[in-house]
Amino acid sequence: MLRRVWKPVAATVVLGVPSYYVYRSYSRNPSFELSIRARGPDGKPEMSTRRIEILPLKTLEDRINQNTSVSSHTSPEGIRWNHTTAFLASNDPIEDANATQIVHRDDSDPSAPGDYLFFTVMDGHSGTHTSQLLSKVLIKAVALELHSLSNPSSKIDSSSGVLSSAKNLLWSPKRSTPSSFPSTPSHQGPVDADPARVSYAIAEAFARLDHELTSAPLRILANNLDEESKKNRIVPDLSQHPLALTSMLPAISGSCAIMAMFDTAHRDLYVACTGDSRAVAGVWEPTEDGKGQWRVEVLSEDQTGRNPNEAQRMRSEHPPEESGDVIRNGRVLGGLEPTRAFGDSRYKWPRPIQETLNEAFMKGNGRPIRPPPSLFKTPPYVTARPVVTHRKFTFPSPNSPPTPSSEGSQKPTRFLVLATDGLWDELSNTEVVSLVAGHLQGLKGNVPKSNLPSLVHTTIGEASGIDGKSASTQEHKERAAKAGNWAFKDENMSAHLIRNAFGGGDEIQLRKKLSIPAPYSRQSRDDVTVTVVWWEEGNKADVNVENVKAKL
Repeated sequence: MLRRVWKPVAATVVLGVPSYYVYRSYSRNPSFELSIRARGPDGKPEMSTRRIEILPLKTLEDRINQNTSVSSHTSPEGIRWNHTTAFLASNDPIEDANATQIVHRDDSDPSAPGDYLFFTVMDGHSGTHTSQLLSKVLIKAVALELHSLSNPSSKIDSSSGVLSSAKNLLWSPKRSTPSSFPSTPSHQGPVDADPARVSYAIAEAFARLDHELTSAPLRILANNLDEESKKNRIVPDLSQHPLALTSMLPAISGSCAIMAMFDTAHRDLYVACTGDSRAVAGVWEPTEDGKGQWRVEVLSEDQTGRNPNEAQRMRSEHPPEESGDVIRNGRVLGGLEPTRAFGDSRYKWPRPIQETLNEAFMKGNGRPIRPPPSLFKTPPYVTARPVVTHRKFTFPSPNSPPTPSSEGSQKPTRFLVLATDGLWDELSNTEVVSLVAGHLQGLKGNVPKSNLPSLVHTTIGEASGIDGKSASTQEHKERAAKAGNWAFKDENMSAHLIRNAFGGGDEIQLRKKLSIPAPYSRQSRDDVTVTVVWWEEGNKADVNVENVKAKL
């Protein structure tokens, strides 16, 4: 994930972006030269050139489709849910992760029958530790919070004891106070049908999980302090403790996460976003000319310092004298790009806590953590609490009039795309919706980019979202959209989007971009993970695929 400003790590660390490509064609070994910035023998940045061999198209197509999955599931309401996932690495190993879970409501649930369908993608940075952990526990954390919402007596209080002490160490009372829980249901009916309460529960699950994650090293330290160490303020060497790295690495690494949760019993869609991964929906609408169009609905906003809403929030949470430093060059304290993330404790732990934990766990392992940024004064600067959006969804046939929802003019949603920012660095929201819609419409082969709008009609919805990327990325998108070809070749919907993100029907561009090995590939592309979900009227007798049964 292209997150942080450069820092010296090794003599071959890649910096910046490539200044040019020079393509050279040889009869046997086609290659091109890539200009990079690296540290020279004297430790100073310098330009160098690497010759990159262009791999065969078949090799790269196999790579695009190597890590793909496809599944379908028919819910009790007779709706067929289809979903695909694919990922392509730039880092070695990939720092992205993903998870999917289908949870059936228990028969005793007043809202049964119905399912909860969870889809998540995680965009890690500074390592794989946080994103991989989230792929195992984030959905479970949300499911537990939803269970507690409907069964308050079963709620587990994790704020006592050591965790309470850790909370007091990490956050001041002013900042540790969560947003207020809705005191009165926003509408009549089951609690889990109230969007305000469900949205709050999802946000709480994200925040609680991050609190557990960042508090784990403090809990281990507290449990291993004897009276003499406390009295003399001696920090024990716990570097060989079996949980030393297991607890520290997910806390000091970081990850964005975006989750889509479908509640089929109430036909609610919730999207929770922490960071700058993005969710976009394609909504089918008939038109007077009978052709119909796809409405592009953006369900999340990129949470970076380039988002004015996030920049203002960040400044409001810190003293006025820090207003010019909290966000610098679109980044938190000039370093971290996302303003919300799991882990990233060097932006959350107070400086004394960082020094103590570094001494206890990391120095003895030869892996000292970086000190906090020079502008670091009043942590925390980063939060994992997500922004949660809610939509209703319905299931008309594509040619029928839109069915009004309980929320007025909202139109029925037909498909959803969740992806890490590696996709959105390359494709716009409209391009992604057009490519998925074209795939669903049965387009095949190469399609000139200039022709796709006439084949797949789109319009922008009211929620256009905020693109938290740099202007240079937008300029790149605008240039790329004027020429070239899209490719409709991959059966897997997610792999289809990944191919088109990096060249589509333009074979040379695709081969060049995907032939660059790590770590040099990070100059031109990021890790990318894509999940596409689409649904249609099915048959209740259809067989479920890849179901996971559990109780909420």
